[in-house]
Amino acid sequence: MAIKEQQVTAEGAGHERRSPAEPVVSDRLDGLFGSLSARKRVAASQLPVTLTIALVVAATAVFSPQTFANRLFLAALLFHLAIAAASLAVPWGRLPAQAFVVIPLLDCLAIGFTREAGGPPFNVLSMMLVFPVIWLSAYVRPYMPVLAIAGAVLSTVVPSALQGSSTAGGSMIRTLILPLVLSIIAVTAHVVATTIRRHRTRLIENEQALSRTLRQSIRRQALLDAVLKAVGVGVWVVDAKGNTVLANRAMHGDPSLAGIVDPAAGTALLRSADSSTPVPAKLLPAARAAAGEAFTDELYWAGPAERQRAYSVSSHSFPPAGGQEGGSVITFVDVTSLIAAMAAKDDFVATVSHELRTPLTSILGYLELVLDEPGHEEIREELLVVRRNAEHLLGLVNDLIAVASERVDLALEKADLSRLVALEVDAVMPRTAGHGLQLVLEAEEPLPAMMDPERIAQVVRNLLSNAIKYSPNSGLITVRTFRTGEGVVCSITDTGMGMTREEQDQAFTKFFRSARSRETAIPGAGLGLPVSKTIIEGHGGTIRLDSEPGRGTTATFILPES
Repeated sequence: MAIKEQQVTAEGAGHERRSPAEPVVSDRLDGLFGSLSARKRVAASQLPVTLTIALVVAATAVFSPQTFANRLFLAALLFHLAIAAASLAVPWGRLPAQAFVVIPLLDCLAIGFTREAGGPPFNVLSMMLVFPVIWLSAYVRPYMPVLAIAGAVLSTVVPSALQGSSTAGGSMIRTLILPLVLSIIAVTAHVVATTIRRHRTRLIENEQALSRTLRQSIRRQALLDAVLKAVGVGVWVVDAKGNTVLANRAMHGDPSLAGIVDPAAGTALLRSADSSTPVPAKLLPAARAAAGEAFTDELYWAGPAERQRAYSVSSHSFPPAGGQEGGSVITFVDVTSLIAAMAAKDDFVATVSHELRTPLTSILGYLELVLDEPGHEEIREELLVVRRNAEHLLGLVNDLIAVASERVDLALEKADLSRLVALEVDAVMPRTAGHGLQLVLEAEEPLPAMMDPERIAQVVRNLLSNAIKYSPNSGLITVRTFRTGEGVVCSITDTGMGMTREEQDQAFTKFFRSARSRETAIPGAGLGLPVSKTIIEGHGGTIRLDSEPGRGTTATFILPES
């Protein structure tokens, strides 16, 4: 009888599910045995003893029929028959789970009586004690091996005592050795059964955990598939070598991008932001991602010249996990319509600005004539106000034109940056005094460079104006000019409200104004920094902001010396 069968029987009406990892035959046996009632399970566990006794009866009838004349032998056989009948007739399911132990204990006594009644030829029946001993020992309760050992002792002591047999010699050896051997078998069976049960429980728990994980993985995979199919953004997953791992329908369905994912689908040539320069192989999105580079909103153009599409491309890497190598997720967002709309807006702004500049120039010309003619002394102050506002409006129009075209006309000449900055600082001194601000100039002289003096003066005015507008009363503005290995530098630092990182990222965007400036009604059109950036980059220089909310801002531009 298998240990597992004994274990299930001992558990009474309890059922256990078998792990799919176990052999198929074992699964079928477990399923069959577990489907039986408690009564049938006890009878099935008793079956090995019953069948063995039936074989003993048959062998006795053939080889030693005279043994049936022994009344004690017949009584022992009837004892076995009664135990078998009881195992099948008793409603074990209604009794406590441990009630079944009566059967294997009675088996031990019955086997002992049969062996004693049969005499020396039947001593081999002692081997039958293995069945009830293992049946008891395989049970989960730790006291069951003790009962099994007690049953083995009873099987040798009680029959001898009832028959008055001597305990000397061979009988004494059997009385000591047989229980000792069966005790070792009982302990071994209990340890093995406990170990199997523990491993079995762990396997079942692991199987259940794997099943839950599998169900979650299937659900997540289905959700991911649905998301990838639903989104209109091209999603391309590549491994650490830049090879395609996954691409959604938006990637495969876009003729301009299909060749990027699957070269067999056609040649896909990516072009840079100017829409004409082919992108070198090492700067392609997959190559950059394979090199470990993360980038966001890079502009690429794809498709034939007559049907080019613009894409905002971003790449985000993911680390290795679960024995799988890492890679990157690259997204392609079609921004062709947005690019076209921005171009149309810039064209509109440029057109309107040009149209506005002509009448403004005419207005300023006639104002100059009026101011030069005598007889208007009474309204001269009013005319000067008109001229000042018209000039301001013309400056805004010029800024709009520069921003829209992203270029300015420059008249380069050799000039001293320190002297130019000093003049602009002197010009705003009255204004800073009126705001209760302290203005400090730290100039390294001279700082000659090739520049358009009027345009650079415009940049300095814009930066000083921002510093004044965004600084509180009694604040400090520090202007410095100096030379570095990159060129000549001008920095303007204020102690004003400062900007967040997000605001700094957008500060050079056309018409951008921070939420704080809007809330405090600080005047401005959001053109000063974009125009300054256009001018500085037109000189081949750079401009940047360093800021922290509540602690002020430093605006720095660098011009090449030659």
